[in-house]
Amino acid sequence: MDERNPRDTTGNDQQHPVGGPAPHGPMPQGPISQGPMPPQGPMPQGQMPQGQVPPMWAPPPAPPAPPAPTWHAAPAPGALHAPTATPPAPAPARRAGRLRIGMAGLVAGALIGGGAGAGVVALTDDDTGGGTTPAAAQAVTITDPENATAVTAAAAKAAPSVVTVYVSSGSSSGSGSGVVLTEDGYVVTNNHVVTLDSSTTDTSVQVRTSDGTLYDATVVGTDPTSDLAVLRLDGASDLTPADFADSDEVQVGDLAVAIGAPLGLSDTVTDGIISATDRAVATGSSQDDATVLDALQTDAAINPGNSGGALVNAAGEVIGINTAIATVASGAPGSSQSGSIGVGFAIPSNTAQRIAEEIIADGTADTAYLGVSARTDGSEEVGTGAQVVQVQPGSPASEAGLSAGDVITAVGDRPVTTSTELTAAVRSYAPGDEVTLTVRRDGGTTTVDVTLATAAS
Repeated sequence: MDERNPRDTTGNDQQHPVGGPAPHGPMPQGPISQGPMPPQGPMPQGQMPQGQVPPMWAPPPAPPAPPAPTWHAAPAPGALHAPTATPPAPAPARRAGRLRIGMAGLVAGALIGGGAGAGVVALTDDDTGGGTTPAAAQAVTITDPENATAVTAAAAKAAPSVVTVYVSSGSSSGSGSGVVLTEDGYVVTNNHVVTLDSSTTDTSVQVRTSDGTLYDATVVGTDPTSDLAVLRLDGASDLTPADFADSDEVQVGDLAVAIGAPLGLSDTVTDGIISATDRAVATGSSQDDATVLDALQTDAAINPGNSGGALVNAAGEVIGINTAIATVASGAPGSSQSGSIGVGFAIPSNTAQRIAEEIIADGTADTAYLGVSARTDGSEEVGTGAQVVQVQPGSPASEAGLSAGDVITAVGDRPVTTSTELTAAVRSYAPGDEVTLTVRRDGGTTTVDVTLATAAS
């Protein structure tokens, strides 16, 4: 699967619809461009397509054989939509030091035809001999309790709840990771994993649990806006559901342990810390294929194939679903580096749980809707807020009295400096939530209370 690269998310010259419905087409969760430097937007950990050029934020690179594809996030309804993805095109060179965000999560198989998000590993059947052969699952066990570390304990607790996901469609295939939700076989993973980076909705899926058992699986439903999907394993029982922590309680500096199947290597464990919370990440190489995420940032190594896997705390509780990684932009120093550079992104557990429960209930999920199109106010490099360009009639924004020209500088107590941050902030809420917006208008500052609606699907 191709990893899609995020594009520039400053939004200076681009208008981002906030809260409006977005196309659910096969937009792989590629890179979503973010605002000005730092990184422009992580790319979902998905599959890596052959020959794709990583965007500003690129997904974890694929195995040697196929070139690392760019990852494009699929558009979805909500604060800021990303249009449907299109085949990634070489991203124009920007200044050295810029990053690309890519999807991290799928290992693309023979004759890869789809894009890959961060963590997708590409495998091919050509004569180059490149690629990685999927490894058999192996349990994480503690053999020396007296010298076991916090990472060892967390991995032993959470690993039985992490699975490897194999996806195929025609001549294309890929693999990623997933997290067990229930004993009877519901599993959450990334949308870009089950759609081969949003290249198709007609796929065959198999899942291998940590004990090595291989199950056929069906896709219960997907939510491109959040880059999440739920699978149901056929005939599964007595699985080990993961314990989920309250992601609102996560703090910068907390231990973070990533578990998944990078490059098809099941039960791989890496560790680091939480580098940032409430990180607005846009995956996708262009405004037309962006998925904006409100993410946890970690320096735990996340690579292609990790997409959909677990990010857990010291107690072994899931705090996030690994989704995207950043890579150095083409032409910048170190651009030849592949894989993790210590900047990975995960969907917060609170969001993942809510979306997964909604999909299990009726196959769909709801996204919060504000009802404005916005662009970054200020210079390309230094945003000062999200300037409202258009307000949709009858929307929550319209009812609250927002108008074109208003500059939103905060959502609740969360500062907003770019249109991408506005989208991420809105999407961090559920439909029906009431939020207070801080607005700069006519030289002064005021606050506006808004009750978010449900985006049209």
